[in-house]
Amino acid sequence: MRSMNMPSWGLPALGAVLIVLAATSDMRLALILAVWFGAWALNAALATRRAGAGLRLIVPLIFGVTLLVLWEMAVQLYQISFVILPAPSAIWARLITETATLWADFQQTILKGALAGYVMGCGAAFVIALAVDRSPFLQRGLLPVGNFIAALPIVGTAPIFVMWFGFGWQSKSAVVVAMVFFPMLVNCVQGLKASDAMQRDLMRTYAASYGQTLLKLRLPTALPFIFNGLKICTTLALIGAIVAEFFGSPTVGMGFRIKIEMGRLAMDMVWAEIAVAAMAGSLFFGIVALIERQLTFWHPAQRRG
Repeated sequence: MRSMNMPSWGLPALGAVLIVLAATSDMRLALILAVWFGAWALNAALATRRAGAGLRLIVPLIFGVTLLVLWEMAVQLYQISFVILPAPSAIWARLITETATLWADFQQTILKGALAGYVMGCGAAFVIALAVDRSPFLQRGLLPVGNFIAALPIVGTAPIFVMWFGFGWQSKSAVVVAMVFFPMLVNCVQGLKASDAMQRDLMRTYAASYGQTLLKLRLPTALPFIFNGLKICTTLALIGAIVAEFFGSPTVGMGFRIKIEMGRLAMDMVWAEIAVAAMAGSLFFGIVALIERQLTFWHPAQRRG
């Protein structure tokens, strides 16, 4: 198996060959490839070392910075149109100069629309999952209906919710609830079934009630499934809130701003909104993952080698 791996000199050698070939036709491409393979070789060397807390942060940080540098170099060297792809430096300038506008959009879309809908949708899904777990009728009747609702396209349901609940954040939260409800419901139902029959029999031999079995056995066993649903729904909530704003919103919000700035060809502002949404989504996902690690430390998936 060792002979199948690339030798330690293989990556730099391959990079050197590609850079030389590119230099014969385009020096700009050769420069971009040189930066790419240099960062690649550095990251590959770091990734082979024993993983520590600092190293786990350095490797993705280098990778992300490298992508931004290559993006900036490609735009500047090839003079790519601002409308097609603005440079990261232009996007960063917008992030600095339009902080007040971006913060107002963040509050409207993320804190009011996405977060409120996320809490309501995931909370309702968890409560309904407990009822489904107790009722075979709901298992056979509600889950297919939930699957049907989840399959409805957001571009079709969002205008309807805007007509029902108005142009405020309430309609965006309703769209988010519809998007996150079924994925969360499925994960919760599957999690409640995850405990072994032998474990449930053991609880019955202890004369444990349904509530005691639920709190001491079934909910702890279901936690990995529940958090899996919560993590999936973090991205769905952001997508739902932003897309819903395309169909009607007050003069604030990330979806509203993207639609307006697209019409003005202010692509740097559009990308600034996208960057804020990406950072908010990553932070949201990271918080949920951190809570999961604290509560499911006993699970094999949380053990580090």
